[in-house]
Amino acid sequence: MKLPPFEYACPATINEAVALLAGHGGEAKPLAGGQSLMPMMAFRIAQPSLLVDLRKLPGLKEIKIGADGVRLGALVRWRDILDDKRLDAAHPLLKEAISHVAHYQIRNRGTVGGSCAHADPASEMPGIAQTCEATFSVIGKAGARTIKAADFFQGALTTALKPDEIVTEIHLPAWPAQRRYGFQEFARRRGDFAMAGIALYYDVEGGKAANAHIGVFGVGDCQRRLPKAEAALNGHTVDDALAVKVGEAAAAEVEPQEDIHASSAYRRALTGTLAERALKAAAAR
Repeated sequence: MKLPPFEYACPATINEAVALLAGHGGEAKPLAGGQSLMPMMAFRIAQPSLLVDLRKLPGLKEIKIGADGVRLGALVRWRDILDDKRLDAAHPLLKEAISHVAHYQIRNRGTVGGSCAHADPASEMPGIAQTCEATFSVIGKAGARTIKAADFFQGALTTALKPDEIVTEIHLPAWPAQRRYGFQEFARRRGDFAMAGIALYYDVEGGKAANAHIGVFGVGDCQRRLPKAEAALNGHTVDDALAVKVGEAAAAEVEPQEDIHASSAYRRALTGTLAERALKAAAAR
């Protein structure tokens, strides 16, 4: 399908990119990997008057790992994450989640910043950002600011970004070496968008789970944490019986949408099953 007509710019600096976005009254769109934007344009879901290609902007393609955690430049691609051996220890949950993203052709082009700015409810990266309490560094005409993941994602394809703002970096807090984690998603075919997905982790204190974080995606209009399921996990010894209990809590806490692929009841039950499996996998590490 042919794309609608549009103008194209490929600035060399962030300030130039921001000026281009700000100068088109909300009708311009930044272009990163293009794996979501281009299909939307082909189907006329999006019809920007200007595409601002970010590929030449400096400093947005690096993965930085330090004592404060992992910093992903907005133009870091999925394959960059999978190829970076440092992340095996620095953030294994991130790496496992990204292995589920689409197909290798998409992983060669898709970017972390583009995925989060697109905010598809079934995408893995926004789910990791919510679960891990990520913060987003963005810059626009009014200057730079940081946004917590809980405030960044506001609904299906909706974020806190202003029309002239660009994501520059995503920060994931430091990952303790002994942390337990699990990731599960279910899709109709490998590489399809998830019908439901769970990302979770917890620390161990005195033989019991603590600091539990459980995130869900694919079952509502936005990725989010499940505080009641987290409460069911915190302070308890993790075994099969607890995994069932946490799965039941997770299922009760979601209100899934219904579509041609699955009923609301099916997605709710699926959420519980995936939470149970993810917790068992975490305990087995």
